[in-house]
Amino acid sequence: MSNGGTAERGLLLRNVAIRLDGDELVTLDAAIGPGEVLTVMGPSGVGKSTLVAFVGGFLGRDFRASGNIILNGRDVTALPPEERSIGLLFQDALLLPHLSVAGNLLVGLDPAVKGRAVRRRAAEAALAEVGLEGFADRDPATLSGGQAARVALMRTLLARPQALVLDEPFSRLDVARRAQVRNLVFAECRKYGLPVLLVTHDPADAEAAGGRILELR
Repeated sequence: MSNGGTAERGLLLRNVAIRLDGDELVTLDAAIGPGEVLTVMGPSGVGKSTLVAFVGGFLGRDFRASGNIILNGRDVTALPPEERSIGLLFQDALLLPHLSVAGNLLVGLDPAVKGRAVRRRAAEAALAEVGLEGFADRDPATLSGGQAARVALMRTLLARPQALVLDEPFSRLDVARRAQVRNLVFAECRKYGLPVLLVTHDPADAEAAGGRILELR
């Protein structure tokens, strides 16, 4: 694991310490290069979700945090979530029920992409990339767990994040789908050269990620 100095490209968590009521929950000093995955493991209650909240920019006011989050040479520690360029994937796909599958994807697409037809083609191309051709007009409620996870992934990637945080994103999938979606997510992250912070309690997730593992205790 790389520690200390700032890498020009990638995600650097420098001297991170998070406390609650004076108790230290998380300490972390790590660099994650483009296309690399750092897996943070540990049982419930050790601070994994707290770390996700800190990196994502929505840590509760009861917590006290120090250290820096540096993404591609830019310190984003004090920025609101929408300005950090960090994509998030959670246990649930969190698709908007009042929109079609394509509509959900377009929520993530850069507003600079103009024109209804152009945006529609971008959504359809994203679906094709994950094997969901013809799903654009589907109701999200009709999707399987694995299909919904793939849509959520592409919605996140269409926002062009510079890093990705995965918070137990495979835990609600059945065994048959879990490996498929997991491999797809890691392949897409490598394809786009994204540094990835994976938070999980499942050793199979860590093994599939193929990167370094840090255990919180």
